[in-house]
Amino acid sequence: MKLDFSSFLLGCGVGAGSMLLARRLRPLVLEVATLLFRLQERVLAATPMGQEALAELLAEARARVSLPAGFARGLHSGTYREPEPKRARNMATRSSSST
Repeated sequence: MKLDFSSFLLGCGVGAGSMLLARRLRPLVLEVATLLFRLQERVLAATPMGQEALAELLAEARARVSLPAGFARGLHSGTYREPEPKRARNMATRSSSST
């Protein structure tokens, strides 16, 4: 296997650049996340209905996690039907005779 030196240098540069960029952006991302959490707390504290709606939403999400795989999509309801299996082509039937 041949190692392409220019691709290797490009990969090293991208790795080093992403590490430097992550160090610079981390405080900014942390401030934005903190601001969003404060805003969410203020909205939920101002409206008791918001707290109830959020609790209902989280309860429904938790219930979906504990259900069987197809249940949340409605596959176990009476409206869903499995597709009928297809018969293989050129398959012999009872009516055909080989004599």
